[in-house]
Amino acid sequence: MNSNINHKEIVDFYNEKHFELEQFLVSVKAFFSGNPKLNTGTTPVVHSVKSRFKDADHLVDKLQRKFPDSDEVTTENIFEKINDLIGVRVLHLYQDQFKLIHDEIMGKISVGDWALVEDPKAYTWDPESTKIFNSLNIKTEVKDTFYTSVHYVIKPNNSNPKSVCCEVQVRTLFEEIWGEIDHGINYPHPSEDLACIEQLRVLAKLVSTGTRLADSIFRTYNHGKLKKSE
Repeated sequence: MNSNINHKEIVDFYNEKHFELEQFLVSVKAFFSGNPKLNTGTTPVVHSVKSRFKDADHLVDKLQRKFPDSDEVTTENIFEKINDLIGVRVLHLYQDQFKLIHDEIMGKISVGDWALVEDPKAYTWDPESTKIFNSLNIKTEVKDTFYTSVHYVIKPNNSNPKSVCCEVQVRTLFEEIWGEIDHGINYPHPSEDLACIEQLRVLAKLVSTGTRLADSIFRTYNHGKLKKSE
């Protein structure tokens, strides 16, 4: 089959699913931005929430890059093969807040509102962070770029075999800075500039240091508040 014809069929199907995708995206974003457990107090757990909807041109580009075999992705398996067509990014200030966000996600799954398409995965190169994620039964993986973020792929908990899905990324603001710089250089096609690649790795280590320092600051601050209240 001509790949252009196959891509057109997939894009047409994707456009047909636009409303369903948009509705799910809105509901997932609202869960994080409106959840009182994550959005109260002087320092809310969730700092901000971003969302994105992959446009048709980027979908075609990804099909061409990732799936050169034109028959590999079909309208039957598109949401299985490409599960980041819609996405929500949840940003928080420091690492100690992550467990609260994770618990809310898993709670939503345990009551049957969402279902996991695949097991959560944490991208990290830091041994200390790896221990934290492993304690929460989250698998870890190291990227060559030192990219750091936790990914969940969720779908509405229904029996629809073509159900849409949404990628949820959870990361600190420090990690978001790194991600935005990396995105500007390496998306949609990776840079081959060796100097930039090395500089991004150095920046990743600085980001990790910043996140740890933020944790230390808030632990000290919260400990002081606790002592004053005794």
